[in-house]
Amino acid sequence: MRWQLPLFAVLVRGPSMVPTLRAGDALIVRRGGRVRPGDVVVAEFRSRPGLLVVKRASAERDGGWWLLGDNEFVEDDSRAHGVADVIGRVIFRYYPRPFRLR
Repeated sequence: MRWQLPLFAVLVRGPSMVPTLRAGDALIVRRGGRVRPGDVVVAEFRSRPGLLVVKRASAERDGGWWLLGDNEFVEDDSRAHGVADVIGRVIFRYYPRPFRLR
């Protein structure tokens, strides 16, 4: 078993979470914990192992989560890749402007 810190940082890349988040936004994520529909999370699609994504949790399905991006014009989410396993919930953006997420 590997020891891991409960909080970690991620950097947003791409436009899938616009207008909530933009490329270059730096986020603090709380590993594990309870996830609710509507939470912004960091996850890994089962069909794309090793790739971390920042998306909005929509619903629990097949032992994982159905994730959607906030940008209606980008479909690089569960509609294209299926169910994902959530790693943690985004707590706040610390760069460029501090902002607490739901």
